[in-house]
Amino acid sequence: MPFLHGAQPSGSSADRPSSALLPATSRRDFLGASAAAALSQRLQGAASRPNILFAISDDQSFAHTGASGDSVVRTPVFDRIAAEGVRFAHAFCSSPSCTPSRGAILTGQDCYRLEEGVNLWSSLPAKFATYPDLLEAAGYHVGYTRKGWAPGSVEAGGRSRNPAGPRYANFRAFHESVPDGTPFCFWFGSQDPHRAYQKGSGLESGLRLDDVRVPEFLPDVPEVRSDILDYYFEIARFDRELGEILSLLEEHDQLANTIVIVTSDNGMPFPRAKADLYDYGSRVPLAVRWPERIPAGRVASDFVSLVDVAPTILEAAGLAPLPEMTGRSILDLLTSEDEGRIDSSRDHVILARERHAPWRAGRVGYPMRAIRTDQFLYIRNLEPDRWPAGDPPIFGEVDPSPTKDAMRALEAAPGSERYFHAAFSKRPAEELYDMSLGSSQMSNVSGEAAHAETQRSLASRLDQRLLATADPRALGHPPTWESDPHYGRLTAEQRR
Repeated sequence: MPFLHGAQPSGSSADRPSSALLPATSRRDFLGASAAAALSQRLQGAASRPNILFAISDDQSFAHTGASGDSVVRTPVFDRIAAEGVRFAHAFCSSPSCTPSRGAILTGQDCYRLEEGVNLWSSLPAKFATYPDLLEAAGYHVGYTRKGWAPGSVEAGGRSRNPAGPRYANFRAFHESVPDGTPFCFWFGSQDPHRAYQKGSGLESGLRLDDVRVPEFLPDVPEVRSDILDYYFEIARFDRELGEILSLLEEHDQLANTIVIVTSDNGMPFPRAKADLYDYGSRVPLAVRWPERIPAGRVASDFVSLVDVAPTILEAAGLAPLPEMTGRSILDLLTSEDEGRIDSSRDHVILARERHAPWRAGRVGYPMRAIRTDQFLYIRNLEPDRWPAGDPPIFGEVDPSPTKDAMRALEAAPGSERYFHAAFSKRPAEELYDMSLGSSQMSNVSGEAAHAETQRSLASRLDQRLLATADPRALGHPPTWESDPHYGRLTAEQRR
C-alpha cells in the first residue's frame, strides 16, 4: 500500500472582492541589488524583449470555449488566440481552488510546496519569488488589474503588494504608465465566471436552453441548463474584455511582440467540478499566441500544468527559471512546428488539494493527490472518513447555485440519486477512472482485478513525483495546513 495512505494532518460571491491598492515592493525585497543588476545585464543587447499579457478567467473548465468544440459559449477572442497560436488540449491547474492555483502559477512551484499558500484564503510567504518580481528586477514594467493572487492576506505573507504586481484600475491605465521602450508584463485577472450569477442572464442574452450540452455528472433538468447558460454569459464577458485589451495593443502596434496567454485558475463552479480533482475541476483552457515565435493553428496534446507558466515566461524574456521551480518551460512546445504530442515525456500531470473552505467540524480540509494520464485518472483521498463537499446538510465546499439545489433535491429520487451521491457523499481512499469508459469520470474502477496493475503503477508514479517535489505529506513532515489561519470572513457554522 502506498505510503501516503492514511496520512494524518497535524495539528466566491456576488461581492467579488478585489485586493486593495498596494504600494510597489522594492526589488530588493526579492533580489539583492547585485542580483537585480546581473539580471538586467544579461538582457542588455537583446533586440526586442516580448511583452507579456497573462489573462486568467475565474472558474472556467477546459471544455467551454468555441475552440474546444462548444458551439454554444461565445469565445471569439480565445478562439482567435488559439487559431493564431497554439491550444493545449490537456492543460491542468495545480489545485482546483483559487488561492493555491494562482500561487502555483506565480511561483512556478507545485501548490503543496508553498506552505500555507496551499490553502484557500491563506497567504503566500514572501520567500517564494514570483515571476512578476523577477521580471521587474530585469527591467520589465509590471502590473495587474482586478483579481491577482487571491483570495487571502497579502500582508500576512510578509509582502507589501499583491504577488501579481502593483494594481491598476484597468489595462489602459497600466499601458499609459509604461515608459517608452520598456517591455511590460501584465496580469488581467477577471472575476468571471465566478459565482454569484445574475439568474437568467444567459437566457436574456439570447442563449437557448435546448442548445446546452450538460456534463454527464450533472442532471439534465431546466434549472441546470439555465445555470450553465448564466455561466456561459460570464465567460463571454471575460472574452469580450480580453478582446478590448488586444484591440488597444493593436492600436499601438504592440500585439505582434506580445505573448498572450489565456487560461483559467480552475474549473467551473458546479458540483463535482471546482474544488475536485476530476477533469471539470482541474482541467482548464489554455491558448498562447506570439506571432513572432509561435507557429499558428496548432493543437498540442502534451500534458502541461499551470505551474509551467512562470518558467515559460521567464525563459521567453531571456531569464533562467529559478532552481526551486518545479514547473517546466513549455517554450519548446510553443515554438515547435509540430502538433499533437510534441514531447513524449509530457504524458501526465500531478494534482493536489488541501483546505478549500472550512466547512467541516474542526475547520479541517479534504486532502487529496492525483495523477492524470491519457487513459486514467488516479485519485488518493487521504482522509476518506471526511465529507469531500463539506459536512452535511450544507455541503458548503460547493458554491450555492440552482444546480446545487436541484441535485440536493434528487438525493432520494429513484434513478437520479446518483448525481447527489457523486457530488456530496463520502468517497473511498482510492479512485480510478478509465477514460475509455467515458469522460464523465463517474465509474470508479478502483479495486477491480482488470485494473489492479494499472492502479499499482499509477500509485507508484504518484508517490515518486510527490517525493521528488518534496510534498510534506510524502516526506512524512506533518504539515500545519489545517491549523494555518483562514483570512476570509467565517460564519458561525464555519467556526465550529
